[in-house]
Amino acid sequence: MGKGARVNMNIRKNDIVVVIAGADKGKKGRVIEAIPSEGRVTVEKVNIVKRHQRPTQTQRQGGIIEREGKIEGSNVMIFCSKCNKAVRIGRKILEDGKKVRICKKCGEMLDLG
Repeated sequence: MGKGARVNMNIRKNDIVVVIAGADKGKKGRVIEAIPSEGRVTVEKVNIVKRHQRPTQTQRQGGIIEREGKIEGSNVMIFCSKCNKAVRIGRKILEDGKKVRICKKCGEMLDLG
């Protein structure tokens, strides 16, 4: 991805997703952060990276810190709780003009609220 390239991402913060490619394939987790400008997402307990941290004034304890790394947005799919699997999503406009995301398999609305 080039710098500033805009990607059409259907994944948002707090979505439950399944990793479909890479070392963590098959893992399920909640999206902590979605970065559409980069086309990447950070998923809870997926792509754990180790960072060697030097002690600072704010963080007295140094050492090796484990945290989630970013993964490509195309390597995850949204999890539908009704279908109980990773699905593609579509968009639908309701009668009141509100846009919602729906599961392509069962038609279940994925946007809550």
